[in-house]
Amino acid sequence: TPSFVEDLTNEFHNVDFIFDEDPSNFSEQIGNADVFMGYLPRETFLEAKQLRWLHCPGTGVEKILEIKEVVESDVVITNALDAHTQPMADHGMGMIITLAHHLRDLWEDQKLKKWNTRGYDGEMVELCGSTMGILGIGGIGSAMAKRAQSFGMSVYAIDLDDSLLPEGVKEVWRPDRISEVMAMSDWFVVAVPFTKETENLIDDSHLAYLKKGARIIVLSRGGIVEETSLLKRLEDGSIGGAGLDATSTEPLPKSSGLWSHPNVLITPHVSALTNEMWDSRREIFKENLRRFIEGKPFLYVCDKERGY
Repeated sequence: TPSFVEDLTNEFHNVDFIFDEDPSNFSEQIGNADVFMGYLPRETFLEAKQLRWLHCPGTGVEKILEIKEVVESDVVITNALDAHTQPMADHGMGMIITLAHHLRDLWEDQKLKKWNTRGYDGEMVELCGSTMGILGIGGIGSAMAKRAQSFGMSVYAIDLDDSLLPEGVKEVWRPDRISEVMAMSDWFVVAVPFTKETENLIDDSHLAYLKKGARIIVLSRGGIVEETSLLKRLEDGSIGGAGLDATSTEPLPKSSGLWSHPNVLITPHVSALTNEMWDSRREIFKENLRRFIEGKPFLYVCDKERGY
């Protein structure tokens, strides 16, 4: 934004900035750059002669890490991890409440001026006393757990690091126990990064363990839940519903049966898009630029091997 450009140039007097939104110009501009902030094509990276730091303005760095030369280089990759945590968790809980209380159907009734008390009698679902399983207990997963606890839900999580125990989580188990957590879950939340290890991780064999009638919420990335199997189990009623803010292909193809399923909520990868998130992204970049200039450790350094 113009104000962000002004902030950067006013604070960092000794830095030469090039602002450009056209990727076709990047290759000729990056030759002498020390820093790149944004998403760069492989051919652009190959033109960089002295790049030392690459900042991803979002969270997912999977596209950057598809460039093997980036992975093999000494260039440090950072992202804006915590900027997305709170709004994405808010969105996730919004999806859960919408599914639990049939809010979408009620809004449709409102448009029709339809008063249908009996139609919803016994159809609402209480969150208090239910169980939430969370795949990935990083920032988003931890924020979801805290919110779920406030609703009286029991929370169990799956993570590579089972020593973590954020507020609201009863136990954290390693990935070899995904099936156990899914079998316990009334609500199963996907908040893990997209990596080679998590691609299509939740396939039909895992979905078969999900408690009958349970709902699944996908917040972090598409491609982690196998969508063909998800739709099949939604259609046969073994899964009660789904809230998807991210899908394997984006935009979700119009031919996908997920669009028209009555128990599916689809939002177009917007869960983080608050003004506060954008402000936080900008502040993270500015803080890391200060650290770069002063030779101090960065915030939110990504592990190239783990993929996040």
